[in-house]
Amino acid sequence: MRIASKMALSAVMLMLVSCSQEQATQPQAPSAGVDVGYVTLKPQAVARQAELSGRVVAVATAEIRPQVDGIVRRIVFKEGSQVAEGDALFELNDAKFKAAYAAAEAAMKKTEATLAGAQATFNRSEALAKTNAVSAQTLDDARSTLLQAQADEEAAKAALQTAQINLDNTIVRAPITGIIGISAVSVGSLVTENQTDAMATIRQFDPIHVDLVDSSANLMRIRDEVEAGRLGREEGIPASVTLTLDNGKAYAEKGEVSLADMVVSHTTGTVSIRAHFANPNRILIPGMFVRASVDLGTMPSAFLVPQRALTRGDDGEATIYVVSTDSKAEQRVVTTSGSVGNYWIVVDGVEADDKLIVDGFQKISNGKLVKAVEAAIDDDGVVEQAISTNAGEREVAE
Repeated sequence: MRIASKMALSAVMLMLVSCSQEQATQPQAPSAGVDVGYVTLKPQAVARQAELSGRVVAVATAEIRPQVDGIVRRIVFKEGSQVAEGDALFELNDAKFKAAYAAAEAAMKKTEATLAGAQATFNRSEALAKTNAVSAQTLDDARSTLLQAQADEEAAKAALQTAQINLDNTIVRAPITGIIGISAVSVGSLVTENQTDAMATIRQFDPIHVDLVDSSANLMRIRDEVEAGRLGREEGIPASVTLTLDNGKAYAEKGEVSLADMVVSHTTGTVSIRAHFANPNRILIPGMFVRASVDLGTMPSAFLVPQRALTRGDDGEATIYVVSTDSKAEQRVVTTSGSVGNYWIVVDGVEADDKLIVDGFQKISNGKLVKAVEAAIDDDGVVEQAISTNAGEREVAE
C-alpha cells in the first residue's frame, strides 16, 4: 500500500512539473499599453495680451499758491467745478499794492521830467560847443547827466512793472484747465508769498493717464518678440489698452501705450509704462487702482497646450508628453511664450498633428507603451472624454 501511494504521489508531481514547463514555454501575450487621452495639436493665430495692474494719474496737476502776501477778500470759484486757464480763483486785498503802483508811477514821471531836462541841456551844450561857446568839460558833464537820467528812467520803468505784476497777482488765476478741488483757505485768511500749503489744487481729468507696472525681464522678452516678428506688430505702433475697474466692470474707452520709462526700479526690478485714455465722463479719478489688458499683437502660428499637460522641472524647463508613431509616450522639451486662459502658448518643440497626451499621466513615463484615445477639453481645461483603466473600469478626468 505504501509503495502504491508513493507511486501515485510521484505521478502527480511529474504531471505538475510538466504543466509548469509547458506554461513556461508558451509565449507571453503582449501588453495592450496604458490607456491615455490625447488631443491633436494644430497651429493657430493667438492674440497676446499682458495683464498688468495700474493706477490712474492726472495728466497735469497744479497746486495754487499766492505770489504776494495778503488777506483773502473773495473766493471766486466753485469747488469741484471745471475751471479754464486764466480764470480768477481768489482775490486778495490789493490796497497796498495799488499804493505801491501809484508811487512807482509818480517816480516814473519824475524820471521822465529829469530826462527831458538833461536831454535839453545836452543838446544846447552840444550846439554851443561847435562854436567854442562852452568848454569841452561842460559838454562832457551834460552828456554824463543825460546818461544818468536815462538809466534812472529805465530803473523807474522796472519798478513800475514790478508794482503792476504785484497788483495783478492779488487776483490768483488758474494756471491750467481742469477740475479744481477743495479750497484750503477761507475769506479773511492770511496767505503769504510762495507758502508751503496750497490754497487749492487743479487736476486735468480728460484726457488722463494710467501708470502700469511690468517686470523688466518681461518687457525685454516682448521687445524681442516684436523685433523677431512673432507678434505680428511693427515696432513703433502703440499697443492698445483696455481697463477693468475696481467694481469688475470694463471701462468703455480704449487707450494706448504712450511711453515706457527707461529706468528700472532698484528695489522691485520693474518698469513703469504709461497709457493714455480719454475720460469725458470723469469715470477715471486720479489715485484709482485698475487692471489693464495690453494688446501685444497676434502670434500667427502658435500652439495652445492645456496647462494640465505641461510640467516644469526644478530648472524651469517645460516638458510635455506626445504619442509617438510606435504608440509610445514620448517626452519633449518645449518653449513657452506666456499663457492665455487655461493654456500655455508653445512656440517651439511641437509640430502640427502631434498627439498631445492630456490624461493618464499617473501611469506613463518616457518610452512607455500607451493605448491612445482621442479626448476633448472644455474651455476650463477639463478633459471631457472618459478613458478606461487597465482593470477595465471607466474613469473621468477632472
